[in-house]
Amino acid sequence: MTAHREGRFAEAERLYRTLQGTRPTSPTALNLGLLLEDGRRWTEAETVYRDQLKIDPKDPVQQRQLAFLLLRLGRYSEGWPLYEARMLKPGENRKPALSFPEWRGQPVGSLLIAPEQGLGDQIQYARYIAPLMARGVRVSVVCPPPLTRLFGHLGCTVIPAEGQVTIPQHDAWVLTASLPWRMGTTLENIPQPPYLPGGEGGEGIGLVARGAPNHPDDANRSMPEDIAQGLASLPGVRRLERDATGARNLEETAEILRGLEKVITVDTSVAHLAGAMGKPCWLLLPYKGDWRWMTGRTDSPWYPSIRIFRQPAPGDWASVVAEVHQALGRPAS
Repeated sequence: MTAHREGRFAEAERLYRTLQGTRPTSPTALNLGLLLEDGRRWTEAETVYRDQLKIDPKDPVQQRQLAFLLLRLGRYSEGWPLYEARMLKPGENRKPALSFPEWRGQPVGSLLIAPEQGLGDQIQYARYIAPLMARGVRVSVVCPPPLTRLFGHLGCTVIPAEGQVTIPQHDAWVLTASLPWRMGTTLENIPQPPYLPGGEGGEGIGLVARGAPNHPDDANRSMPEDIAQGLASLPGVRRLERDATGARNLEETAEILRGLEKVITVDTSVAHLAGAMGKPCWLLLPYKGDWRWMTGRTDSPWYPSIRIFRQPAPGDWASVVAEVHQALGRPAS
């Protein structure tokens, strides 16, 4: 942190702590926790969320934020149950209303996996389909059109979420991001890639420097174009954003990845796609980053083929690009 940023951070922290002391049931506690997380002060942020949950143990907002923090720290057994609060808002349950029950991990003959969150999230959790089928479970997956062809490789029944969708009867249903909890996932037993065809081989490097602009964290995760040009201009690099490739779905993007030696990408669905294929992938992250990439690591327990490059300070993409140049053996001019 620069001295100016440190001063602003300290001023904001004093304000939030004062407000929390006078109005302990206000949303200020969440703001304080997020501020502490932005400064990578994980233990203090955890204390804030837990103190607030002592006041209201069923607050889904605090449960959700504590879940993200615990998962970031690799404390999966504590984090997964709290992660279920992602589907709750005060007075609202956003889980699907189906005629058969939600799966809670019990033996079943057939299971419907319902979609949620982004395309990358759904690719990440598709790793559980093979283990479920190995148990003798008949698995059906409802997925958005961009994933339909790609998920055809998984060997399960794929139901496109397009138009009027007819859901056949199953023994149970589960949300895709609830699979890690229901499957008892720890850092030591994550089902490993590849579970989509691809792998090593190919020539050249694919680059993704920006994600969808409607993503809530896109301002942090996407790289400014002038800085991205420091990578895009390297010999053998081709852009992989959809407007550059014309790919109509993730299977067409996967076909491009199969012909490449390596992928360099910010935190988008392409990172998950490359990781699920076992394709070497360098992931470029903002200072805080998403919970699934944890903290202080250059590797990922979810994708062994991924190498992580992190901003050393908020917004410092230039240092990330310089580190990538060095790793490629092509020092920046």
